[in-house]
Amino acid sequence: MGWSQKRKAGDGSYRYRACYRDVRGQIQSAGTFASEREADKAWQKAEVKIAEGRVGDPRRGRQSFQRYVEEEWLPNHVMEASTREGYTYQIGKHIMPWFGRMKMVEILPSHVREWVTGLRQRRVAPKTIQNLRNILSAIFTTALNDQVTFLHPCKGVKTPTVPVKLPTIISPAQFNTIYQALPDDGTRLLVETAIETGLRWGELTELRPRDIDATARVVTVSRAVVQLNPRFHPDGQRFLVKPYPKDKEYRRFKLSQQIAAKIAAHVEAERLGAGDLLFRLLREPELRPRLQVVPGSGDEPGLTEPNSAGRRYRHGTLSGYSAGECRCRRCKDAYATYRAGRRSAGRDQPRQPRPLDSDGHLPRDWFRETIWKPALEAAELGFHVPIKNLRHAHASWLLAGGADLQVVKERLGHAKISTTEKYLATLPDTDETALDALSKIRQRTPGRPA
Repeated sequence: MGWSQKRKAGDGSYRYRACYRDVRGQIQSAGTFASEREADKAWQKAEVKIAEGRVGDPRRGRQSFQRYVEEEWLPNHVMEASTREGYTYQIGKHIMPWFGRMKMVEILPSHVREWVTGLRQRRVAPKTIQNLRNILSAIFTTALNDQVTFLHPCKGVKTPTVPVKLPTIISPAQFNTIYQALPDDGTRLLVETAIETGLRWGELTELRPRDIDATARVVTVSRAVVQLNPRFHPDGQRFLVKPYPKDKEYRRFKLSQQIAAKIAAHVEAERLGAGDLLFRLLREPELRPRLQVVPGSGDEPGLTEPNSAGRRYRHGTLSGYSAGECRCRRCKDAYATYRAGRRSAGRDQPRQPRPLDSDGHLPRDWFRETIWKPALEAAELGFHVPIKNLRHAHASWLLAGGADLQVVKERLGHAKISTTEKYLATLPDTDETALDALSKIRQRTPGRPA
């Protein structure tokens, strides 16, 4: 039940403050009025809105975007640890500089459109802009549900078109070339297991002997590991094992006889226990290589792109690298030459390579830089193949070989069958049947061009 509070003004007159209690029982004000009757109407109207669930604390909408995100949304919003890490970096880099100081209730769709335009002018990739808008939309969806705001400024705001690109699928022959270029039997087994099972990297590197029924040749996918910055890990570690895979459901599928035999031989040779990692890091990785001087081209250097202050600098200079924030080959070479000169003169002590904390799990970036990229260079395919494309190749090869679409969906753990359908007809030679049919029809047509 609300009430009107009589107050004496500085000029001796009396005014009436409309008071009511919110859903938490805290006293709120619906305004101050010249008459008690007006004040009674105000608190009664506020109580009706509370009963309808339409009123929050008006002061919450006047807080800054930065305070709401950093003190309410990020700490309390339920999400995966890896998602929280990515969101935090993206918000700090692209969203907070624009909206941070604005009040929540002041942010309008026009501001969001201006922000999108600014991202395009800074040449942020369309896919990144789309992801950023989704993050901002998630923030305001929560704010709207919590009655911090009464407008969703992302509604109706469009982002640049993101073309849907087909994944690059390697052929079996191309895979064999990469396979032969790998440095040892352990990495060959890992890569072969990846393409034979279609496991995601986090599922593959968390695989343990207990997950494989050697007799039935059935693997159970029940966990995944993610690599994090320690400040996003509950225990300050580098690797976090989740008790479920990406699709939140356990899945089982059968292994081929030859890969099951290789895995069994590997387990026996390495004397692995049931709970040991099947693929583990056996040496300390180094992720910060020493600076190297790479000769630049003889072309005219030109100027860097404008930095955050709008200034431009000549390529191949220390200013271009540091003040201009340019990371082209020429500017990096200039900085490397400068650092190498200082070190040779004894004026700089090089930092030791940064070791990566690991509990035995294989770091994705270390494997990519140390194992995978050198193998790709040796294979000389002429195009880049990310390690995740082995999963794409697994799906494509199965479908090209006549496997049932639903079976492939369940093996890969796709939530929707439309995701699996993307891998239909993705191998380079899958159009041959259609071309043969076209040629057959044309050959039956009299008077066709030679």
